[in-house]
Amino acid sequence: MTLTKATDGVKTKITSLEATHALRGKLAAMGIVPGSEIEVVRGAFHGAYIIRCRGAEFVLGRGLAHLIHVEG
Repeated sequence: MTLTKATDGVKTKITSLEATHALRGKLAAMGIVPGSEIEVVRGAFHGAYIIRCRGAEFVLGRGLAHLIHVEG
């Protein structure tokens, strides 16, 4: 399932990314790679997602969140 389907407070693991090579590089620099454990701090029905990954919080747009596949 994609990150957009995860609910608030859920801890899950990234399984894959549907992103270009350049975008994968940017995500990797933030530690957002397949196998990383993340927590959905706040999902959004109308905007950005806040996730916690490796002790840092990131704000991701809905389009980007839709490209991140997680366990579930």
